[in-house]
Amino acid sequence: MHTADKYHREHAIIEQVFADLNDSALAHFPSGRFPANHAWLILACLTHNLLRAAGCLTSGFHAKARTGTLRKQLITIPARITRTARRITLRLPANWPWQAAYQALFATTHRTA
Repeated sequence: MHTADKYHREHAIIEQVFADLNDSALAHFPSGRFPANHAWLILACLTHNLLRAAGCLTSGFHAKARTGTLRKQLITIPARITRTARRITLRLPANWPWQAAYQALFATTHRTA
């Protein structure tokens, strides 16, 4: 029973990854050209892994969110990065619901030694 449950859980995770990839870069798949398919597959894997890492660094909700949600809430935002006195500052929209999570991601990825 435990083995079957573990197998089905792992299968569900893989199906979720395939669904996420099909909603993003693999929507252009398959092309009639092998090099184009190869490029799309590499880009899909890279972006999927980077989005998953960003989601894990942002919050618990974003760690489990689908890639469409991550794109909508973390990637396509009207933010501006400014630089004053050799410090990088992030300007986010006022009253943006995911501001704390995004600032946590920004602070984690822009730590100085």
